[in-house]
Amino acid sequence: MKPPAGETAQCHADLRREGVDFRILPAQDFGQGCGLYGAVQLTDIGVPVTGVTAMRCGNARAFAAWVRNAVAPAAWQLLGSPLAKVEGMGTYACRNIIGTRGMGDRRSGHALANAVDIGGFVLKDGRRITILNDWNTADPQVNRFLRTIRASACKRYGTVLSPDYNAAHRNHLHLEDDAAHFCR
Repeated sequence: MKPPAGETAQCHADLRREGVDFRILPAQDFGQGCGLYGAVQLTDIGVPVTGVTAMRCGNARAFAAWVRNAVAPAAWQLLGSPLAKVEGMGTYACRNIIGTRGMGDRRSGHALANAVDIGGFVLKDGRRITILNDWNTADPQVNRFLRTIRASACKRYGTVLSPDYNAAHRNHLHLEDDAAHFCR
């Protein structure tokens, strides 16, 4: 459950080296398989992010790198506009896995702040791209942007779930820092 102290310390050093501003959060055990261990609060990754709170440090490191090195460049290269904001839909939540039969008693990665849900992106030209409204868009550039950033997330995260996985993920990308090697 708890990441090794050395792993968390290395993660903090990695974030500092990359110029990511963050606040270290105290460990908290909420019982029933839920808690914050090795968690941080991202305060500045270079692009504004809403709806993102406590994250396990490894998740925060992967997320900051994904936004900076995949989402922002893809917005510019594929959509012709700089990325203005990432719209998160949450990180920590003491809950079970939802949307999949037979897993009702298994805790979600969110229960340990080891997952982040992303619902949309705002570009500097004013466009708002959301998973809910644009995942199956007829616009080939927006479609390519969303598939490109999902593919990039799959290289950084162990579990990436999208609307292609199930109806519970119709409005967001679920990015989880685990070793599952599951991308859909």
